[in-house]
Amino acid sequence: MSGVQLKNIRKSFGALEIIKGIDLEIAPGEFTVFVGPSGCGKSTLLRMIAGLEDVTSGALTIGGRDVTDREPSERGIAMVFQSYALYPHMTVAENIGFGLSLARRPKAEIDAKVNAAADALQLTHLLDRKPKALSGGQRQRVAIGRAIVRNPQVFLFDEPLSNLDASLRAQMRLEIADLHARLKTTMIYVTHDQVEAMTMADKIVVLNGGKIEQVGSPMALYDRPATPFVAGFIGSPRMNLYQGAFAERAGCRTYGIRPEHITLSETDGRWPGTVRHIERLGADALVYLDVEEAGPMVARSEGHAPVAIGQRLWASPIAGHEHRFEI
Repeated sequence: MSGVQLKNIRKSFGALEIIKGIDLEIAPGEFTVFVGPSGCGKSTLLRMIAGLEDVTSGALTIGGRDVTDREPSERGIAMVFQSYALYPHMTVAENIGFGLSLARRPKAEIDAKVNAAADALQLTHLLDRKPKALSGGQRQRVAIGRAIVRNPQVFLFDEPLSNLDASLRAQMRLEIADLHARLKTTMIYVTHDQVEAMTMADKIVVLNGGKIEQVGSPMALYDRPATPFVAGFIGSPRMNLYQGAFAERAGCRTYGIRPEHITLSETDGRWPGTVRHIERLGADALVYLDVEEAGPMVARSEGHAPVAIGQRLWASPIAGHEHRFEI
């Protein structure tokens, strides 16, 4: 296993600076997720680690070796892209072993590594099929298998589940997490989906505007967001955030409360409001309120909660779960 270290990494395209001084330590065997909105620099940063983008300044080490200026093939990494990039005329086995074939590895070695990867990814019964006969999830597993046979020090994933439907994304999240548990190899994963980040990561790196907003475990970022940006990005649905007079009355510049940390009452509470919409999701319901003091507010309630559009309710924060930011 190899760790990855970034020291004051910067990336500019002409006068435009995209990555603005990133310092980050990724421990050997850690599953780290880069998360943030489109344009925050997460994919650019991953491509710099891979060697697909030059580093403007700073230093990058993998396994203690300075690889800042090394070619991708010299870094000990394997990358899985958003597009599967499979060869349509090749079988699953040929796609998985293609890199080894290019390297002119012995056939016995190629067969052994392909079979081991197929077994790990539950692809053994599909080895003779062509990509057109596979589902999206199966194609992505083939792409992952192609990375596994290289026995890399570090796996890099660039939004690998974006092309899958919701049920397949959930299944693939479990499969990638299981794969990490078995291989215990360092993995760096890029996504804009905070659900993927929360459910898969040992450590989340939240990026915004080419800078790191916060680094921590999923629950540390959920429980103790350092900035309003992190508070609004981590958690689904997002945290209710308020500025202006409402926040000032709470003693801060930005006040936050998560929907799941709000109780609703028909008789009393801190903030009176009117129900304007209800999303019943089964076990849960999201109740959208127009709160007189604050404006729009979302509260998570029990799925069969007896609330109706137009109903007057009182919303109250659960003690110990209010967030106050001075940023």
